[in-house]
Amino acid sequence: QVQLVETGGGLVQAGGSLRLSCAASGNLLRFNTMGWYRQAPGKQREAVAVITSDGSTNYADSVKGRFTISRDNAKNTMYLQMNSLKPEDTAVYYCNARGATLFLSGMVYWGKGTLVTVSS
Repeated sequence: QVQLVETGGGLVQAGGSLRLSCAASGNLLRFNTMGWYRQAPGKQREAVAVITSDGSTNYADSVKGRFTISRDNAKNTMYLQMNSLKPEDTAVYYCNARGATLFLSGMVYWGKGTLVTVSS
């Protein structure tokens, strides 16, 4: 079964940086789309950044220019580089993957999340 494990969260001062990692249990070629979502206290889960198998990316307006999503197929890992962090970035960040029809029948997978806390 597919498993996604997020690491890299923690406490950081405003203006600082963190890099989140999402390690998959199998080859990333099985996924059409991977992405990062976050859920802040008292708010609904929202998409932060997504990346497709061909390398195309899309970002939420709130993180454009500050966050960068990437994939390393050789390491079966997706990353989210977060720079210029703001207190409003504080949230639990979740790894998401959508399986390709030929490999995983389009199923959606989630990690358990990693907490990012940005202090003022």
